[in-house]
Amino acid sequence: MTGQPLRVGTLRLGTRRSKLALAQSGLVAHAVTEATGRQVELVEITTYGDVSKEALTQIGGTGVFVNALRDALLDGRVDFAVHSLKDLPTAEPADLALAAVPEREDVRDVLVARDQLKFADLPAGARVGTGSPRRAAQLRLLRQDVEILAVRGNVDTRVGYVTKGELDAVVLAYAGLNRLGRIGEATDYFDPAALLPAPGQGALAVECRAADGELIGQLAALDHRPTRAAVKAERALLASLEAGCSAPVGGYAVASAHELQLTGTVTEVVTSGVPRSIRMSATGSPQEAERLGRELAARMLAEGAAGLMGKQP
Repeated sequence: MTGQPLRVGTLRLGTRRSKLALAQSGLVAHAVTEATGRQVELVEITTYGDVSKEALTQIGGTGVFVNALRDALLDGRVDFAVHSLKDLPTAEPADLALAAVPEREDVRDVLVARDQLKFADLPAGARVGTGSPRRAAQLRLLRQDVEILAVRGNVDTRVGYVTKGELDAVVLAYAGLNRLGRIGEATDYFDPAALLPAPGQGALAVECRAADGELIGQLAALDHRPTRAAVKAERALLASLEAGCSAPVGGYAVASAHELQLTGTVTEVVTSGVPRSIRMSATGSPQEAERLGRELAARMLAEGAAGLMGKQP
């Protein structure tokens, strides 16, 4: 596909319609205007993941929040799009470019619980909601005496389960609550060492057509190199494990100018007992991010990670 000429004035930014997506896209739109002097118009697009009521594990997870935005890019309805990076499939289309990965938000998961309770203080049998198999598996690793229930919906819906008394607590991403101005509702914060985040958690992806070289150059002003290196390692780990965003895989990298530290985990999804789990780390250069992710995945697979994800080794 050939690139379409950029309009001289306003840029069209494709975004999902949720409050969180609009908040995230608004942050990027402001940053683009600050960096380029160009105004940005938000174009709201409904994705399959927004309208389906099925669990992410049933509808495939990977791409369900992304494909409609990518279609709008490719047919010229928008000039660029903003995604939660953890929603992006690890295979990158040749006709699209990941033009920028802005500096990452706090990667931690947080608890929103009744009566300001912390996770350790929840009573035995407490009902805890999450839509993430990764969170569910690791929460069961931390405590086997609470009931982990699958929930879907936006932040309002999930927090509403707690305020209405249907659940004792829900687990959400710090980044999402904070971008909505609601981080004060969190009652506990999980150290990444205890609850390893999803690959790409807290990061945003700014995507445009690969042929739009001028726009790629402009959007590059938003790119944060340490964040890009970190998520590159995390996504290489995820891809090499052949796991999607709905798999029980945690991956978290921290990059400086000269060093990148990557930790990965796969935890068995079970409904009772102590789940089996594999956790490994690797250290290398930020320039070796993808290789580091692939090699860590190979080590984890050699220790039986495929079996923990329910795959044939």
